[in-house]
Amino acid sequence: MDVHLRDLRYFVAVAEDLHFTHAAERLYVSQPSLSKQVRSLERHLGVPLFDRDNREVRLTEAGAALLPAARRVLAEWAAARAAVDEVTAARRATLVVGMSTSPGRSGLLPAIRSRFTAEHDGVRITLRQVEWGDPTAGLADADTDVAFVWLPLLDERRYRWTVVAEEPRHVALPATHPLARKEIVDFADLLDEPFLALPSSAGPLRDYWLALDARGGRPSVIGGEISSPDETYESLVDGRGVCLLATGNSPLVTRGDVITREVRGISPARLAVAARADDRRPLVRAYLDAARAIATSRGFSPLNPLARRKGSAG
Repeated sequence: MDVHLRDLRYFVAVAEDLHFTHAAERLYVSQPSLSKQVRSLERHLGVPLFDRDNREVRLTEAGAALLPAARRVLAEWAAARAAVDEVTAARRATLVVGMSTSPGRSGLLPAIRSRFTAEHDGVRITLRQVEWGDPTAGLADADTDVAFVWLPLLDERRYRWTVVAEEPRHVALPATHPLARKEIVDFADLLDEPFLALPSSAGPLRDYWLALDARGGRPSVIGGEISSPDETYESLVDGRGVCLLATGNSPLVTRGDVITREVRGISPARLAVAARADDRRPLVRAYLDAARAIATSRGFSPLNPLARRKGSAG
């Protein structure tokens, strides 16, 4: 009958502590149970491993001979289990992808997913929707592993990213708004309009969707705050203001009473796939690599400015 690893583990604990009670506490077992298992091991080997008396516990010559071999066996088994666990974890791993927008535009999300799963078919991808008040789509709090985000990012040095889409910014407004009659709206015509703004927690992204860079120093008029498509639609219908959004997000708010129009005079929006700069896990790098490959095939720059300075976005 072969010796159990548990028996060797118990033996090593007692040999290291030379105290049955202390070893039992370290192993989270009862002292009688530990003593019973050690005696069973001694019977199996046919030799005592410890000399015991009322004052102390000592290793016998046989026990001293067994100790280094027992340690090697336990160490080898721990290494084997770790190797198996690593393979199992890779096969069963889950990658959480955050988003506060609709990344399905032009087959973008399926394209990245397909390229990623071609080499990591055992990985489960979970999509997590995050409200607009978090411009990092869960990355800042480590609720997500990678995320689709709009640039610019708050505290951009904490992240690395790949631009995967660039879209004109449109204005969403009630269908009854006087500017709704135009096919293209000049941003100058929107300067005095009340705007729906992202929460202040969105940082520079709030300013970007208010187009502060195109206002020539004129402050924006805030008609309300929005953190989701439903809030945006209700605020637009209530006439609290207008808002800018990327072309691909127009379907999120155009539901009959709301229309969108192209805006002339402002820069296009950039959508990126991002991760935390200090997150170097292989699966995270692999997803960014997949996003970079798709971005490159679509003609977008694969590196953000910070990554270019460091020489790598992955």
